[in-house]
Amino acid sequence: MILNFQPGRMIDMSLFYTLKRGWDILVCLLALVLIWPILAVIAIAIRIESKGPAIFKQQRAGKDGKPFTFYKFRTMHVDADPFGPSPKSGKDPRLTRIGRILREYSLDELPQLFNILRGDMSVVGPRPLYLSQVPEWSQRQRKRLLVKPGLTGLAQISGRAELTREEKLDLDVKYVETAGFSTDMKILWATIAHVLSRKDVYEKRYSQDQYTRGVKQ
Repeated sequence: MILNFQPGRMIDMSLFYTLKRGWDILVCLLALVLIWPILAVIAIAIRIESKGPAIFKQQRAGKDGKPFTFYKFRTMHVDADPFGPSPKSGKDPRLTRIGRILREYSLDELPQLFNILRGDMSVVGPRPLYLSQVPEWSQRQRKRLLVKPGLTGLAQISGRAELTREEKLDLDVKYVETAGFSTDMKILWATIAHVLSRKDVYEKRYSQDQYTRGVKQ
C-alpha cells in the first residue's frame, strides 16, 4: 500500500508498519522482562490500599476507528466519578495515594504494554481517544486513524498542557504525515527525558482539558 502524505514524498507504508510492528513487539518484550516485578508490586499496592481491580479498562478508538479495550493501572477509588473535573494542584480527592504517585511518574500507563503486544497499540503514535470524539473530527483530523494509537506521541512531548485540542490533533496528523523510524526514535527519547524530568507534572496530568474531557482513571 503506497500512501502519499506529502507532495513529492512516497512512502511504502506497508513495509514501514511491518517493521514497526516487529520493533513494538521487541521493545515490549524487553520492557516486560525488565519491569515485571515493578508491575507486580504496583498491582499489589493498588489492591492493598483500596478495594477494586488493579487494572482500569476502557473502550478507546484504535486504527480505523475500531474500538479496543484500553488498559491502565487504576489510580482512583472505585466509587469516584471519572468524569469529574481534575484540579491542577494534583490534590484530587478521587485519587488514591498510590494513584497519585503512579500519575506523577506516568507509571499508570505501563499496562498499555499489553495493548501493544495484542496489536491494539504501538509504542509511538497518537494517543487513543474516546469513541465519542471520532464523529467530531474533520476529514483531515481523521488521518490519525490511519495508524495505531501509541503509548506516547508527538503531542505528549510538545507542551501538552499548553496546547489546545485542535493543536494536539494537528500534531497527531503531523505525525502520520511524517511517519518514519527517525521520528519514532526522537519521540521515544524525548518522552523518556520528559518523564524523568517530571516537568509540569500536575499541569500536564491533572488539567481540565477538552481533549481528554477530564477523564483519568
